[in-house]
Amino acid sequence: MKIDVFQTSATECAPARAQQLPFAITIGNYGSSSVWQKLRWPSTTTLLFLLALSCQPSFAATEVETAFDNANKLYAENKFAEAAVAYEKLAATGTISPALYFNLGNAQFKAGHIGRAIEAYRKAETIAPRDPDLRANLRFARNQVQGPTIKSSAWQRWLGTLSLNEWTWLCVAGVWITFGFLLMRQLKPALVPTLSNWTWLAAGCTALLCVCLALAFLQLTGQQFAIVTTADATVRNSPLDQSPSTITAHDGAELRVLDSKGEWLQVTDDSRRVGWLKRESTSLVKQ
Repeated sequence: MKIDVFQTSATECAPARAQQLPFAITIGNYGSSSVWQKLRWPSTTTLLFLLALSCQPSFAATEVETAFDNANKLYAENKFAEAAVAYEKLAATGTISPALYFNLGNAQFKAGHIGRAIEAYRKAETIAPRDPDLRANLRFARNQVQGPTIKSSAWQRWLGTLSLNEWTWLCVAGVWITFGFLLMRQLKPALVPTLSNWTWLAAGCTALLCVCLALAFLQLTGQQFAIVTTADATVRNSPLDQSPSTITAHDGAELRVLDSKGEWLQVTDDSRRVGWLKRESTSLVKQ
C-alpha cells in the first residue's frame, strides 16, 4: 500500500510544512480503527503491487509482503534512511511495482535525498504514468531543485501519459480494427460506400498511434539523463579534475547526457550549457 502524498504543489504548501509527509499506512493492520480512518480505496499502483505479488509463488509473495510491511514500519518510525534501504533491497530482488518505487521515493525525500527520490518516482512513472499521487510527488520534488536542470517539454509530458505497453496495445487494436473494416469490405461489397470513410479513418488513426508508439519508445529508451544525487556536483569544461567549472548542479538536477568518457559524462541543461560531470555523483536514467 502506498504512503500518502505531499501536498499537491510547492506553491500550495505552507513554508513550515513544505517537505512533510504523513506516516506510512501498512498492509494488513485492519484491527486498528485509526488505520481504518486513514485508509482510502486502493489506488491503481496499490492494485498493481498486489497483482505482482499474486503472480509470484506463494512463499515468495509472503516474503515480499513481509519485507514491504517492515519497510513501511521503518518509515512510520521516522527511520527514513533505513526505510529507503529496505525498499531498495526489495527492488533488488526483482519486485517491480509503482507502489514500491513510490514509497522508496517518499523515504528518500524525507531522508534529504532529492535526487534519489526523483529517480524512484521516475521509475514508478514508467509503470503508472497517470497516477495522480505519483505525479504530484514528482512535481513537488522537482520544485525543490535549485539551479540548472532539464524540464520536459509539453509533447514529452503528453507522450508520458501512457506507458509503452499501453501505446502498443492501442496500436494493435487500431491494426485489428482497420483489418476488420477491410475484411468487411471484401465479404460484403454492398457496404463498401458506407465503410470507406471509416476504413480510412481507422487507418489514419492507426498510423498516428504507431508514430506515437515510436516516439514514446525513443523517449523511453533512447535519450539518457543524469540525475545529480550529491549535494553539489561541479560541471567542468573538460573531463579533467583540474578543468575550470562551468556550472554547479545541485541535488535532484536532471541533465541530458550527450557523451561519456571513462568516469565522466558530458551533460547539458535547459540553457544549452555543456560540460563534464563525474559519473559517481549521478544516477543514470532514461527519459
